[in-house]
Amino acid sequence: MTRAAVLVSLLIGASSIGVAAALTAQVRTADPIKRGLNESDFPRTIKVTDNVYTYEDFHAGDEKFTTTNMFVVTPEGVLVADGQGDVPATKGLVDAIAKITPKPIRYVVICSDHGDHTGGNAAFPSGVTYIVNPTSKAILDRQATGSAGRGRGAPSWKLPGDAQLVFARNPIALGGEPIEILFLGRAHTGGDLSVYLPRQKILFMSEIFLNRVFPAMRSAYPREWLGALTKAEQLDVNVYIPGHGFTEKGDVSKQELRAYHKALEAVIAEATRLHKAGVPVDEAIKQANWGEYASWTLAKSQGPIAIRKVYEDLDGKLQ
Repeated sequence: MTRAAVLVSLLIGASSIGVAAALTAQVRTADPIKRGLNESDFPRTIKVTDNVYTYEDFHAGDEKFTTTNMFVVTPEGVLVADGQGDVPATKGLVDAIAKITPKPIRYVVICSDHGDHTGGNAAFPSGVTYIVNPTSKAILDRQATGSAGRGRGAPSWKLPGDAQLVFARNPIALGGEPIEILFLGRAHTGGDLSVYLPRQKILFMSEIFLNRVFPAMRSAYPREWLGALTKAEQLDVNVYIPGHGFTEKGDVSKQELRAYHKALEAVIAEATRLHKAGVPVDEAIKQANWGEYASWTLAKSQGPIAIRKVYEDLDGKLQ
């Protein structure tokens, strides 16, 4: 083989490697193995900007995907958006923050009241100020008197009485960092909150946005959820961060939010089609065709729940 041929061969080989790497990077899934990651890679902390980080740990269950938190570091302290599902997992989050900064945690925003985001709240330091929507506060107050919703074996935790309530928008200035806590409407739950960082143009959406995870509707308001997603897309945002699924960079995060919006629209449309055809709910669960979304994480378990919830929505049973 001539030197020229060898050079061409090497260049083609290098190009193939580059294409393969690009294809690997383009895998869009909530499954860490398909993303080329191992269980030993988690939990992990990801730097989004100079003072904004996400923390990803595994959600409990048969299918592996991440529960994602965000924290913002300022000269006066830290704001944390959501916790994990039990005390050890949330302690891991607290310890990860301590590795980034010695500053104390000042605020914890309860963006989702579900146990996989609040079950470990007892691990947060005493004296933090909690921020919550009134609907979520009522749910957490009820849970504190029983065993429901405490996550994976977490001890009883009660929301402090001085928690700040967010009805629509609550601006915070922490260490000179402008932060806005937003209620974009009922979505995955009745009290979903988002955390908007206008300087960095970042929006943490918690469970309003499930990155490549089938729309989970146990406590949802399906058609209102679409409205909340539309409001999020209309904000001046460069990076959207989900409550489940991986942290993505800029344009990819926008693409994934749009993909999720389309997935939710498709799920609602399929359930609506069956409802209009007069198919009983139990039979609709058997007949539902999720198309490309059948391969999304949790589709098997969440598909039936979605049918039932959309039927309730269409029948006017959601208050």
